[in-house]
Formats: sequence, structure tokens, C-alpha cells
Amino acid sequence: MSPADHADGGVRVRFAPSPSGDLHVGNIRTALYDWAFARRTGGTFVLRIEDTDRSRVTSEYITSALDTLRWLGLQWDEGPEVGGPYGPYLQSERMDIYGEWVQRLLADGHAYYCYCSPEELTARREAARAGGGPSGYDGHCRVLAAEQVRVYQAEGRKPVVRFRMPEGSTTFTDLVRGEVTFDHQHVPDFVLARADGSPLYTLAVAVDDILMKITHVVRGEDLLSSTPRQIAVYRAMGVPAEQFPVFAHLPYVLGKDGQRLSKRNGVVSVNWYRQEGFLPEAIDNYLALLGWSPGEDREEFTLAEMAAEFDLARVNKNAAQFDVRKLEAINGDKIRALDPADFVSRIIPFLQRAGVIGDRVSEPELALVTAAAPHIQTRISRLTETPGMLGFLFADEEHFEMNAEDAEKALGPDAVPVLQAAEAALAEVQPWTAAAIKAALTAALVEPTGLGLKPRVAFQPVRVAVTGRLVSPPLYESIELLGRERTMARLAQAVKASG
Repeated sequence: MSPADHADGGVRVRFAPSPSGDLHVGNIRTALYDWAFARRTGGTFVLRIEDTDRSRVTSEYITSALDTLRWLGLQWDEGPEVGGPYGPYLQSERMDIYGEWVQRLLADGHAYYCYCSPEELTARREAARAGGGPSGYDGHCRVLAAEQVRVYQAEGRKPVVRFRMPEGSTTFTDLVRGEVTFDHQHVPDFVLARADGSPLYTLAVAVDDILMKITHVVRGEDLLSSTPRQIAVYRAMGVPAEQFPVFAHLPYVLGKDGQRLSKRNGVVSVNWYRQEGFLPEAIDNYLALLGWSPGEDREEFTLAEMAAEFDLARVNKNAAQFDVRKLEAINGDKIRALDPADFVSRIIPFLQRAGVIGDRVSEPELALVTAAAPHIQTRISRLTETPGMLGFLFADEEHFEMNAEDAEKALGPDAVPVLQAAEAALAEVQPWTAAAIKAALTAALVEPTGLGLKPRVAFQPVRVAVTGRLVSPPLYESIELLGRERTMARLAQAVKASG
């Protein structure tokens, strides 16, 4: 079916999370593909929030989900805070709509009241399972005598509403998996609405996809088995087959142990990666590769480049494996590609969070960050590394601390003559530039006319004395930025600590 078969003639694809916590990488991979498909086809990207279960889906989680999508650059065309012609876009605000459809399906005979208690359902399932039969709903309430209904009502039972699944089978063409068929023997009657009238997923999603004129449903493979139920509801609603959405079920994202991604086998919250200094560009890029590729062995691209080339026909059927190391490598590449001013703006929040600089950045602080940033941009793979790399520049001498493990490796009695020679050499440096500092230290520590040490032996004690770490920005540039007075003070303090 082509998009032209739909009433409005355009592609309409939706992302419909039920945010009961932070959005995880599986959610975002789906949103990314939805967004890219809409952009590639010139269609509409619809955001709908499935929040009928308000005990799990809170306003805070909804706000967080919207913020995460915007941070990733996945702006929606219709949805919360944007509006659109088919709203509201929060299911909790559409309860009257679902109630009307429940009554219509009951009146048309496509649904019925089910009075079975949870205990009765469990007992019958266990009995069926023990006998080797199917353990789904057995149709007990499909046809009830009026007297039995009165008995149930007198007992105070509150019925749910079940859909009457027709006999036969459902066949549809999945844009990722090809033709898929479900025999209705394995699709028992399912609940549309709880006893309190609140809708379940299969009712709400089907009603909303039709009323919002969704043309394509791109979602995870875990929802494949719900598709025959949704198609059955479309038919019961009287929707012509040519107006059914087209389905595309995406492969699973697996953890490093080969199991479905979860908190047990890998961090899944996108906000965790955000807090850990991963760029949105890197997350988008990496998640796009978990099931799709632009071809020609390309592994790095922008969001715009992905949108220009995305094709559901090229989505892999096989599960993808999430690899944090690969994400980190892409993140490092994206960091190195940032404009210098952009890089500075990205690292400032991490410096503030670590207390390296103040919440209100002073002009001297901004100037020092700007001067130091180019020296670490090529050396880090996460923005969270920034405070450790640049903290030494902002610590006053009273609060300057060396990494204990690094100090133990690089400082000691053998380091004293090296540090003293460095002090003497730097005391004479004019002008105080990285080039002059390099020349002075090389002559004093490495050249035969000086101590004649190997560079690693010569410069490690100086690096730890000045920056507090074995891993730091380039040594000579670090000393230049730190300044003569503070450098000399730290070298003198290191001599005392090493003696």
C-alpha cells in the first residue's frame, strides 16, 4: 500500500512511548527511525504519549521524555506542546473517545462483557496448560445466559470488556519482515477495557492510529504479536483495508550477553549517557547503526545525512548488539569534529557540575576554558573527562590535589633531581610560552648537556607535579596556561613531597 491510499495522501508516522521512566536506547532507536522515515518521505512525525496508566506514567517522566527527544534533535511535527489537527496527543486526555468506541464495539457484537475473576482465569489457564492445550482465554463469557449474567452482577462482579476475535487468520506485509501470518487459534479474545472503564493498549493504539490517520507504524519487534489484534480492531471499527497503517517491526537491541537489552546487561537510559558526556550526535549516529546502514561501510554521519538516505527496506531483520565501546569511539570522533566554540559551550556544564568553575562563569574562567579547550578536544572521548583534564588550572594552591596513584608512580626520591632541574630551567624562561618552556625543559632534562634522561622518565614527574595526573593536556601548553608563579609553587611543593 502506498501513502496515496490514505485519505490525506501523505506519510504519517508516530512515536508513541509510555514513559514510566527515562527513555531507553530501544525507545530512542525507534523514535530515530520514525523521525528519519518521516523526514525522508516529506511526511509528518507525530508524537503521542500513552499515559493511561497514571500510576506508572507521571508528568515528570513525560516532561523528561520531551526534553530527551528535543536534546537528540528529534523534533516532532504534531504532539504535546506543538498541537495538531488530531489531538489531544496524550491518551489520558482521550478517555471519552475510547469509551465511545467500547460502546460501539459492544453494540455491534465485536466485544462482550467478561465477568471472570483473576482467580478463575488463572485456574483455567493452569488446567489448560496441564492438559496440553492453549493457555489463553477460553471464551467462557463469549455467550452467557441472561440468568448467569444476573448471578454475576448479584455477586458484585465488575466486568471487563473483551474483543471477540473472529475465526481465521490475519496476513499482512511487514516492511522489514515481509509477509507475516497469524492463525487466530493462537490469538485468544483480549481485553479492551478494564472494569473501571480505562482502555488497554490494544484498543487505545488502534483507535488512535486510525483517528490520527497514521499511515505507517514503525516499532519494536516485541510488539509484532499484537498486530493481528490491532488489525482486527481496525476491521471492527469499519475501516477499509486500504486505510490500515503499514507495519514495520524493528529488530531487537541486545546487550553484551546476547540477551535483550536491560538494566541487567547494560545501562539503557539515554539520560545516563547524556550525564556521562555522550553527545546527542553520537547517540543518534550509533543507534541508527543498530539495524540500519547508509551503505558503503559508512559508520559516521549526521542526523540530516541519515534523514536524506533512510530507507525501511534496508533495515536488518536480525537483532543488533549494543556496544558501549563503539558508541564511545563514535563519541570521540564527534567531539573532535565540533567547532571550538561549540566544544567550549558543551564542556562548561560539566565543569560547573564538578565544581571546577562557578555556576555563573566569570570572564577570566571563560577565557581560561577557551584557551585550554583545544588542548583536550582531541584527547577525550566523553565530556565527563573534562573536569579531570582541566581542573588543575582552576584549583588554587591550597586546594590543589594530585591523583594519589599517579603521584605514587611518578614522584619519589628519584624524582627530586628532575623536579629541581625543571625548577631551575623554568625560572629563566622568557617569554612564558609553550615553545620556550619546551626548549628549556628539553635542554635541562633530556639533552646530554642536562640530565640526559629518557623523555618518559624526565617529564612524568613534572606532569604530575603541575597537573596532578599522568594523563593531562599537553605538558608545555599546560605549564603556559598555569602561569609561572603557580607552576614554580607546584614544583617546589612536589620536591618537598618527594624527598
